[in-house]
Amino acid sequence: MQQAKTGDVVRVHYRGRLTDGTEFDTSEGREPLEFQVGGGQVIPGFEKQVEGMEVGEKSTVTVPADQAYGPRDDRQVQSVPRESLPDGLDLSVGARLTATTREGKQIPLTVIDLDDSQVTVDANHPLAGQDLVFDVELVEIVGSEPGTAYGS
Repeated sequence: MQQAKTGDVVRVHYRGRLTDGTEFDTSEGREPLEFQVGGGQVIPGFEKQVEGMEVGEKSTVTVPADQAYGPRDDRQVQSVPRESLPDGLDLSVGARLTATTREGKQIPLTVIDLDDSQVTVDANHPLAGQDLVFDVELVEIVGSEPGTAYGS
């Protein structure tokens, strides 16, 4: 049976949950997730799990935070004056905002606290600092990208 290897484009069904069982994402009801193994398109721990799987194989893996979205960084939490934010923004706790740097890079933010004068936002990925559990099924190996070098 053919195994997924670096350079292969694969399609997988998955279910992602926190270690307490809370589901945060699934491909159920959607097309399988398609990505290139070794292409850096998914978190490293997920990619590593798929490599070596055979079509039809199912597995469960716990991906430590450092192989997922990394540790939480308290420096990514900042309070900004409400008056410095554009009018009309949803400023409720949990709201998602986007900031743009001087270089034009977009940074997703989550509102985590607010009062009449300040809004506290968090630029950490919502799953940063969390170990993640994935149920994975390799549905198909679509092929390989042309020009990909295979190594052992």
